[in-house]
Amino acid sequence: MTTLALAVRDSGTMLRRNLLRMRRYPSLTFMLIGMPVIFLLLFVYVFGGTLGNGLGGPSGGRAAYANYVVPGILLMAIAGTAQGTALSVAMDMSEGIVARFRTMAIFRPSVLTGHVLGAVVQTMLGLAVVVGVALLVGFRPDAGAVEWAAAAGVLAMTAFALTWLSVALGLVADSPETASNLPMPLVLLPFLGSGFVPTESMPTAVRWFAEYQPFTPIMETLRGLLLGTGVGHHAIAAVAWCAAITAVCFWWAKALYNRDTTS
Repeated sequence: MTTLALAVRDSGTMLRRNLLRMRRYPSLTFMLIGMPVIFLLLFVYVFGGTLGNGLGGPSGGRAAYANYVVPGILLMAIAGTAQGTALSVAMDMSEGIVARFRTMAIFRPSVLTGHVLGAVVQTMLGLAVVVGVALLVGFRPDAGAVEWAAAAGVLAMTAFALTWLSVALGLVADSPETASNLPMPLVLLPFLGSGFVPTESMPTAVRWFAEYQPFTPIMETLRGLLLGTGVGHHAIAAVAWCAAITAVCFWWAKALYNRDTTS
């Protein structure tokens, strides 16, 4: 069997393992989906009227804010799933299953790729639920099929990048408890960007961070694609951030995994 065939076979096996784990522990998936849904309902129905007036004047209101806030909620959902991935990787490392895999004749990186592919599948299913709830509470995109496909691609690319980051964080953590906390700042980044209010309303220092952190061009790209507000330079920045995070974190995770092999 060639190396490529071995990699595909074993990565598929590890993907099935992670999907079975997701089915066996549905409470984790419900929690990862439930948090962004609760935030969506909270911001639309509690704060949406006031914040929406700030976006579009008296004609804005809750309907305008429902359109504005959804990209931020989608990024929050992806970040939440990253927390679960870091926890799963740390549990594998601490419970000895990885040591067992290392004694078997399998493609070594398949343990990590199985986690990444499983988490991306879980994330995309969760995002579909969040978008469905958003449509029910007033999200009204005017995108066509091409724009929806492009938005799904941006979300998948973001999920892929943050998943590799969470895998690395799960490997560097000394316990599952630590691993569950390390990705926590990712959940806060939509708040410190254009996720919930425009960056123009922020103080200078906060505004500078908000405009140049990775999540803001991703959220603006989603708004441009789904709501027709214009993508501009944000799409290039979004792709560049995702590619850079994926490359760096893939290398980091691989180095950590190999380090553990020799320890």
